[in-house]
Formats: sequence, C-alpha cells, structure tokens
Amino acid sequence: MKNGFIKTLCNTNPVLIEGSMYNNLFAQYERVIIQSLITSFGLDFIILDKYGGDVDTIHNVRKIGVDQQMEYKSLNNETDYVQRGTYNFIDYHNETTFKTIKHQAREEFYETGIPIEDRYTGKETFFGNVPNNSKTELDHIIECKSIHDDRGRVLSDLDGVSLANNSDNLAFTNKSLNASMGAWARGVNDKYRKEHGTDAPMEMLDIKAYVEAHPELDVTTKEKLMEHYTRAKRAYEAKINHAYYTSTKFWKASTTAALKCGFKMGLRQALGLVFTEVWFAVRDVITSHKGDGSSLFKKISQGVEQGIKNAQKRYKDILELFKEGTLAGILSSITTTLCNIFFTTAKRLVRIMRQSWASLVEATKIMLINPDFLPFGERMFATTKIIATGASIVTGTLVAEVIAQTTLGQIPVVGEIIQTFCGTLVTGIMSCSLLYLLDNNKIINNIVAKLNNLPTIDDTIIYLKQQAEYLYAFGANVISLDIDTFTSEVNLYTQAVDILSVFDSEIDLNQKLKMIYNQLELHTPWEEHSKRDCNELMNDTSIILTFK
Repeated sequence: MKNGFIKTLCNTNPVLIEGSMYNNLFAQYERVIIQSLITSFGLDFIILDKYGGDVDTIHNVRKIGVDQQMEYKSLNNETDYVQRGTYNFIDYHNETTFKTIKHQAREEFYETGIPIEDRYTGKETFFGNVPNNSKTELDHIIECKSIHDDRGRVLSDLDGVSLANNSDNLAFTNKSLNASMGAWARGVNDKYRKEHGTDAPMEMLDIKAYVEAHPELDVTTKEKLMEHYTRAKRAYEAKINHAYYTSTKFWKASTTAALKCGFKMGLRQALGLVFTEVWFAVRDVITSHKGDGSSLFKKISQGVEQGIKNAQKRYKDILELFKEGTLAGILSSITTTLCNIFFTTAKRLVRIMRQSWASLVEATKIMLINPDFLPFGERMFATTKIIATGASIVTGTLVAEVIAQTTLGQIPVVGEIIQTFCGTLVTGIMSCSLLYLLDNNKIINNIVAKLNNLPTIDDTIIYLKQQAEYLYAFGANVISLDIDTFTSEVNLYTQAVDILSVFDSEIDLNQKLKMIYNQLELHTPWEEHSKRDCNELMNDTSIILTFK
C-alpha cells in the first residue's frame, strides 16, 4: 500500500499554469529571452570553443602547419611529435621485412631466371648488370620520410619503420623510375625546408603530385602508380586509425573533454538562471526608484541581494538546468569529436552544436518525460517554442561570426562588442517574433487544441491524481479532520499495515505490535500495570483491563 500507484501520484506536485498565455506577450516571454541571451552571449566565456574541438584527431593534427588556426589540443601529443627523432634513411631501408622480400626475389630470379614484373609499368625487370630502366628495385609506395614525419602516425604511437616496410607498402619497379620519384621527393622536402626552416614536409607526399609533375609518363604507368598508391594508402590509414581510435589515449582524452565541457555547460546554464533572477530584481528596483543617485546604488545593491535570494528559492530549477546543461555539453563534445575525425569544425560550428544540443535536451525532456504533465498539444507547442528559441540563438551566433570577418568586427575591443551586440539583437528579435507568430497563428492554435483532445497516459495520471485528492478530502470531511491531519494519520496506518504484513515468528510479531503501539501512541489495556510481567498479569484474576 505504501508504494501503491495512487499514493505515488499523490507524492508528485505538478506545476499549475495560471493565466492566459495571450495576456501580455512581452511580460510572458521576457524572462525566457533574457535568460537565453545572458546564457548564450553573456556567459559564453565559461566555455572557450577551440578550432577543431578539444580532442586531437588524426585529420586535425595533419592540418598543423598547413592551417594557421590549427594546433595540438594536448601538450603530450605535441611533445611526442617534437621528440619523434630525426629521419634516418638507413633505418628504413635496412629493416628485416624489406631485406627479406628483396633477398627472396633475387634468389628466385637467379634460380629460375624468371624476370620480376614492374608493378608500375607492367614491364619486365631484372637483377644484375642491366640498364637502369630494366634493373629492378624494391620501392616504398608511400615515401618513408612522409611516414616518419606524419603527425597522424606519431599520434597513433605506431612505429614508422614497421609501417613503411609492411608488405602493403612495398612494390618492385625499375631503378630509373624509382630514382625519379626519390629525387622528386627530396626536392619537395628541400624546398619546404628552405621556406619554413625545417626538414619536416608540409603534408604527406601524394603520388598524384608526382604524376602531375611528370606529364611525360605514359598512361599505363600513371594509372598503375595511382592504383598501387591508393591501395597502400588505404591500408596505411586503416592501421593508424584503428590504432589511435581504439586506444586508451583517445578514449581518455574524449571522456575528459566531454566531462569538462559538460560541467562548464551545466555551470553556464545554472548561472544563466541566477543572473536572470538578479537582472529582474535589479530592474524592478531601478524602475521603482525615485530618489537621488546615491540611493540608487544602494537600491541596486539591495536588488542584487534580492535576486540572489530569489535564485536560492529556485534551487531545484537551478539543479535541473545544471543537469540538462551537463548532458547537453557531454553530447556536444562527443558530437564535435566525431565530426573532427572526418572534417575540421570551426569555432562557430562547435558553438552551434552546443546550443543545438542544449535545446534538444530540453525539448526531449518535455516530449518524453513531461515533468509538468502538459496535455499532448501543449507539450508539442512548448517543444516547438524551445526549438524556435534555440534556432534564434544559432542565427544570432552566425550573424556574430559573419560580423567578425568584416573590418568593423576586427577592430580591437570595439569589434567584439559589436559582434556580441548584433548577435544578441538578432537573437532577441527573432525569439520575440517567432514566439509571437506561434502564439497568434490560428492554424497552429487549432492544431494544438485538437492534439490536446488526444488521450494520453498523462491524462490518466492527472485524472487519477485528482481522484486520489478528492478521496482524501472526502475521508477527512467524513471524520471531521483537516486534510493534512487526515493524510498524516492515513500514512501512519498504511505503514503499520506494511510492517505487520511480514513477520518471522510470534516473537517478531509481538515486537512489531509494541513498536506500532508506540508510534500510534495507543493506550494499552494494561498500561497501569506495564511494569509487571505479562504472564504474571494474565494469571492475576484481580487485574482489570481497561480498554479506551
């Protein structure tokens, strides 16, 4: 009985919505809009969005040096790359697999006399004293120095020598073509070293660039070069992607970033409500002030104190916003990390995803949990409003980013103020306009009214809750008790029944009965002789039991 369905319903307190939502548009939506603006523009400094997200990905680290905005997210990953060591030609060309494949091919050639197929030209090649265009050599399809200096390879903690000499990356070709590709690669590296003061290549060398730089190559050679390079590159990427994205390093970084973003987002949402309460309290004292300037500052101070007190009274709402913000922050961080595996996210895109997730989490709560027991139509309507407000904030963010690219937006200090002002203005105007259109559109209101008539489980819950309250009120009226006293006594008797429903022995039952007697403050027939032993009392015929 204690955990019965009706009683569970009676322990909930749904929010009662009073008044008409059409009475005063701006008074009705001012709090929502102000809170959104404070949270989205005033408190965004709490979460510093980074270009490319908060977690290093293979795609992003390869952009370092190419994209001036890109940098390592982890100091450890940057240190690992700096300390990768100097490229050593001998280490890469004296590796066991490389020497074994070359040695076996040479032995087989001298034993059988069968020429070696040139994988790039399709022609025959040979070991021994033959012209360079017929002399066979074992080539690294993906150039060794590119592998050594590949930031993605270093990030995955894989050995460059082993990757370069994997059978997927080795192919026999003629000495002349192999020397041509080597000379081209050295030229590219030398040029970059002169321009940037380092011997690290800007990007991994792509065989396509070599093909484009050598138009004299025949069509077959070009096609085979691209075919083998594509196959080797696919196998290479699969190895480093699997190694990194399944590693503890990546998952630890992703989890840490998600939790940090979640906490900051939750804090941002909670503080938004606190500052909103402070704003309205200060606004009220300013609008009602009629004294001089000195008393105004005193009133503002009192308004701030009152706003903080108002926020303290809404601690449950603040906690709920913190939880929603935390969930939204975690989801947005995970989404950002996943996106950066495939493409680089700009700061504005990260911010948009954060705000989108915040709106989606709030909308989902209303749609699926429905904490206020709204009718189905009102639930859909409230969800639409949340999404509309979120879309307004996203639009304001985009406007601020566009202004940031203009000359006006790049003026020191003033530019940032202009960006924030314009973004806030657009968000406020769009929020008011969209909410006004939603509330005053006859078609939408008709749809909401029809949806409200659809039966839902929430309607049943509300009905049963009301019936339970009516039943309690009726019972209290019958025995001439106020509803609080009646409810308290009913709870006590319900607990007593639950306690007596389970017992191990007669001794246990006797102890529980005594406990219930004490809890209910009931008079016992032998209360005047309570100090005497029970068996003694029962055998004494002179004792009179008094029942009250």
